[in-house]
Amino acid sequence: MELILWRHAEAVDGLPDMERHLTDKGLRQAERMASFLRSRIPQDTRILVSPAKRAQQTAHALTRHFITEPAIAPNCSVHSLLNAANWPDGDGCVLIVGHQPVLGEAAARLLCDSQVSFSVKKGAVWWLTQRPLEGDFQTNLRLVIAPDQL
Repeated sequence: MELILWRHAEAVDGLPDMERHLTDKGLRQAERMASFLRSRIPQDTRILVSPAKRAQQTAHALTRHFITEPAIAPNCSVHSLLNAANWPDGDGCVLIVGHQPVLGEAAARLLCDSQVSFSVKKGAVWWLTQRPLEGDFQTNLRLVIAPDQL
């Protein structure tokens, strides 16, 4: 299984939190990352997106064909995020467009079995893969890239 964690691009500050939209810079970040991902993700990738406006706008840069998943809204738990992705029991590729700190917490849990959190930059992607290893599973970091690196 492959799991791609994509943090929403830069958004305006303010309330209500769910209505925050991308800044002009955020729109450029989302488009840059979408262009990078378009030729790399498998055709049958399942795309799950937070219902927050900034996550929806980020995903729209890539495609209009995604699932809005309330379980990965801001302030969700790592358990909710991984359950929505069907990790580790699923197959294929799942791309999640979501939020900090849960994306960084999920990466730390899967890579280090840690309760701490990695910092996932705005608009960045963390691409994880899972493979069987001696009756268990091993999670590997395939790629980490931020929009300013493209």
